[in-house]
Amino acid sequence: MSPKTLYLIGATIGGTIGGFVPNLWNAGAFSGWGILMSTLGGLAGIWAVYRFMV
Repeated sequence: MSPKTLYLIGATIGGTIGGFVPNLWNAGAFSGWGILMSTLGGLAGIWAVYRFMV
């Protein structure tokens, strides 16, 4: 697989997990917290792939 594909998979998985976190305290998926946590999860997924590849 190309590195670009791995980064995309990491961002997708991280964003999905980050988007589910606000549901733990009954915040909506499209609330401010949901969007923020989804963004942070996506960035964490990209970072994790980068650390795995280096």
